[in-house]
Amino acid sequence: MQETTLCLRVGHLLPYFMSEFNTTDFTNPSSFILLGIPGLEAAHIWISIPFSAMYAIAVLGNFTILFIVKREPSLHEPMFYFLCMLAITDLVMSTSTVPKMLSIFCIFWFNFKEISFSACLTQMYFVHCFSGMESGILVAMALDRYVAICHPLRHSTILTNSVVAKIGLAVVLRSGILTLPYPFLARRWPYCRTNIIPHTYCRHIAVVNLACTDIRISSYYSLFIVFSVIGLDLFFITVSYSQILLAIFRLPTKDARLKTFETCVSHLCAILALYIPDFFSSFTQRGAHYVPKHFLILFANMYLLVPPALHPIIYGVRTKQIRGRLLQLFTHIET
Repeated sequence: MQETTLCLRVGHLLPYFMSEFNTTDFTNPSSFILLGIPGLEAAHIWISIPFSAMYAIAVLGNFTILFIVKREPSLHEPMFYFLCMLAITDLVMSTSTVPKMLSIFCIFWFNFKEISFSACLTQMYFVHCFSGMESGILVAMALDRYVAICHPLRHSTILTNSVVAKIGLAVVLRSGILTLPYPFLARRWPYCRTNIIPHTYCRHIAVVNLACTDIRISSYYSLFIVFSVIGLDLFFITVSYSQILLAIFRLPTKDARLKTFETCVSHLCAILALYIPDFFSSFTQRGAHYVPKHFLILFANMYLLVPPALHPIIYGVRTKQIRGRLLQLFTHIET
């Protein structure tokens, strides 16, 4: 009799508990836990050393380029304006992820693995937004090389300061608007499985994979961005360089061809440093399940660290004007 009464009471209260459960909001967890690089936890402290060095090079190098271009009036040209845009993009993209990444790795210093839901979505937006901006700036730099080599006498009249500003604004608006659905899509999914992200930062696909629902919209939109933004940018760069190469081959002497081509080497190195890790990371995250997880995450981190660290080195060594100003700066400091 007592058991029957107890069952009746539980049955009477069950709808109440079910209604409370159904109204629980799983869509917005309070925070996520970033694991870093799963499988390499013991090596986190050692991984943080080269990561810290690359971040320091990126910050120091890009600020140096901005300082030199600002101080030297002779460098106030479209090529160096685009280079400054690239430096600012590199600084924002790396700074939005690397400090948090290092706080995860340096377990004896901080070990701050938790990140709030809003901060995670903000980081996601900045990473993907400025990644798209970097790709757009490389297209703008390819346009500058095309005009400088194929139409040298009209370079100053085609790429005026107002045109450069409009190109920069278009790059910012395109990336900012196309990346906006990322955090909004991530916010609408229910996260009722876990709040642990097996990554070092809030990458879009790593976050939405935690959702306990069909996330094909997010996945398809991410692929759309890869093909429509990165793919389209690569198409424009390829068209520009096909015209550049045709113009170079038409030059009368071998020395003239080599000197002209050398003006494009820095830009080509920057393109390879950005697109190779980006494409590899984007496609292996979705299909290559046979690739070790820690390798994929390391490669995704290289994508955020290597280009910002390499760009000031590439342009500082390969660009004669910047190299000369750097030597003058160091000579002035020593004296």
